[in-house]
Amino acid sequence: MGATSIILIGGGVAGLATALELARRGHRVTVLEQGQPGQESSWAGAGILSLLLPWQYDPVLNHLAEHSLALYARWITGIRALSPTDPEHRRTGMLVLPPYDNAAAAAWLSTHGQPDPRPPIADDFAHAALWLPQVEQVRNPRLLQALVDALTCLGVEMHSQTRVTDFKTQGDQVTAVETGGRMWRADLFVVTAGAWSKPLFGFGTQGLPVRPIRGQMRLYQAYPGRLPCIVYEQGHYLVPRADGHILAGSTLEDVGYDKAITAEAGAALHAFTARLLPDVASRGPLRQWAGLRPGSPANRPIVGPHPTLVNLYANTGHFRYGITLAPVCAELVADLIEGRPPKLDPALFAWPSLL
Repeated sequence: MGATSIILIGGGVAGLATALELARRGHRVTVLEQGQPGQESSWAGAGILSLLLPWQYDPVLNHLAEHSLALYARWITGIRALSPTDPEHRRTGMLVLPPYDNAAAAAWLSTHGQPDPRPPIADDFAHAALWLPQVEQVRNPRLLQALVDALTCLGVEMHSQTRVTDFKTQGDQVTAVETGGRMWRADLFVVTAGAWSKPLFGFGTQGLPVRPIRGQMRLYQAYPGRLPCIVYEQGHYLVPRADGHILAGSTLEDVGYDKAITAEAGAALHAFTARLLPDVASRGPLRQWAGLRPGSPANRPIVGPHPTLVNLYANTGHFRYGITLAPVCAELVADLIEGRPPKLDPALFAWPSLL
């Protein structure tokens, strides 16, 4: 397939990763972002490169995540070759505190061959915990900056404060998208708008079954090494950064497009932090924020062509795993665009048929 002009609608990690994959393959790529690239859900998350927890998800999503994680080190190396920003990709492992489903965890571990050495933490709360040494993380704001750097280096056009308000169609083709009176024309279009994907479609289609799920986080200051690994307990987690910052997350709130932070969530995150790291919590949080994840049915992303519009594609609906799944979903949608045989069955992540 020769070079084509491609417009991506949305500049989160899915959009930036897809733009990078397509630009590397020689296509002319433009990213339209209604805010600032990389400043929404992708920025707001924790950067844990793992399903939480793997045995709680179906085999399809696990297989997708495993394929993506196998690509990660090479993907980061390629980004670093084009950017001075270090995404801090590193293996810290994750400690899973009880209660958790022992039988499901044991079954998952038996098929994945994960070693189980003594965790690198002596705190009392580590007793009876499950140690997953293979879990990695990235510092997601820095990864997003590195992606922006790389795309700039490759000549990808990125337009901030550019909200798509309409799609123009003719027959089975999208001919243009409109932003505030301006028409943007291209050969192909890809929806990578995360939680804002469904509201894009007001032109007679079903749209996408993606809805916003708010997640709130708090940031604490400690010292490097105070917490050597990620700690997870019943939906909450602590994530240590290399410089000593510790993230405490997260909530799951179905409240529409409301990004407000709440005292209730802050109190719950603080109580969780104080129970595990009282010295850290005693200093108080540096900051609290919220992001809107793109929730989707069965937590599976939607990656592939529109059911009837032949030049419209999607890469969205990653829920809380946009960072984890970024390399594999970018590769999958690029392969489908180019007509290459994909490494994964695209039917598993297809855009739902029209009603």
